[in-house]
Amino acid sequence: MHVDHSREKLIQVVSFFAKSVRKLGKTKLCKLLYFADFMHYKETGRSITGLQYNAWRMGPVPVSLYEELKAPKQDWDGIVEFNEIQTINGPMLSARSLTPFDPANFSRRELRLMEQIANEFRDATADEMIEKTHLENSPWHKIWEQQGAKQQPIPYDLALRAQDADLMKGMIADRMDVLKVIAAT
Repeated sequence: MHVDHSREKLIQVVSFFAKSVRKLGKTKLCKLLYFADFMHYKETGRSITGLQYNAWRMGPVPVSLYEELKAPKQDWDGIVEFNEIQTINGPMLSARSLTPFDPANFSRRELRLMEQIANEFRDATADEMIEKTHLENSPWHKIWEQQGAKQQPIPYDLALRAQDADLMKGMIADRMDVLKVIAAT
């Protein structure tokens, strides 16, 4: 039986990034999660957090989390603290980890990828993160610029090249067939 740990993983990924990078506000957090999810999807056909991202003007945004951060649910309590701080550009939501990161529900690949992303963007500003998500042929660029689909979902398949997407779809179909056989026995 498969147990979905996506909520626990989301909270722990945020905790990890809060410990591992500087100046973690809402915008930078959204971009770090996007890179982690889309890079992991490109390698495995699965995101880490299960979040859905939409193409907003400032880049990809996991809308459900973005909205939730206005009034975080209780399961964040004692793990990650969100505070509004004043900056020269106005108020900013800041995330701070309160507990040690718990890697229990993560694969080695997920942990390696999270560490790689944290190292690459440790000192990056929100504006630098936005610029990175706007690169030509990025999933955000394909939706926002090429398709003109403002505010629309960004399909994970856009992280793949066309031939990779076909291969991944075949692998997922094969996996589903195996699971059906296992479930039937």
